[in-house]
Amino acid sequence: MARRSLLGRLWRRFVLLAVLALGAWLAWEAVTWPDVKALATRAPATTAFIERYKERERQAGRPPRVAFRLTPYATISPHIKRAVLVAEDINFFTHGGFDWGQIRSAVEEALDDKKEAARGASTITQQLAKNLWLSPSRNPLRKVKEAILTWQLERSLSKRRILELYLNVVELGPGIYGVGAAAERYFDKPAADLGEDEAALLAASLPRPSQWHPGVTSRAYQRYTLSIRSRMDKAEFLWKQI
Repeated sequence: MARRSLLGRLWRRFVLLAVLALGAWLAWEAVTWPDVKALATRAPATTAFIERYKERERQAGRPPRVAFRLTPYATISPHIKRAVLVAEDINFFTHGGFDWGQIRSAVEEALDDKKEAARGASTITQQLAKNLWLSPSRNPLRKVKEAILTWQLERSLSKRRILELYLNVVELGPGIYGVGAAAERYFDKPAADLGEDEAALLAASLPRPSQWHPGVTSRAYQRYTLSIRSRMDKAEFLWKQI
């Protein structure tokens, strides 16, 4: 009887501590949660991915040099917009932040043992949330945060603003963030002057920016670039959306 009473008291203390810990965590998340609506008029000064890259460079004993330049939507070539959309999220302008058709296809491929590699199903909005505030981690809590932030982005910003931010913060080579910095680094020209072939080269670097970028001779990268270039020609409907 005494033992049962002791166990009961210990269990109640455990539950109380768990509730207190959960409350403290929720309070911390509320205090540190990003101001998503502010992005409608204010550009980010940095991102979680940029800061993560800088920290890796410092730990390796190298100066954390980053090329990061903000470029307004109107001065970004329509070719790079099309290239990124066909490569990453062709349904971007018609979904609400989550492309359920792509998610279903990705799950089916993941369950297919004959597939060499499963596709990703993250939309541009999901990727933007991850790049701005989160990490590449696949832990479930991080995915929940990503989903909430994606929902907020879609309800706080226009589609073109989301695409503008994505094009400005995405990594396009080691330490190179945004199409403005990438256009200058690889092609010595502003983002407004990028042609179709150059746009395809940049968009093809998105899955593996540290390994795939203009100047790399990888056959896999070159094949992927040609695939994106071909899809750009077929996706004529994007001209009206961008």
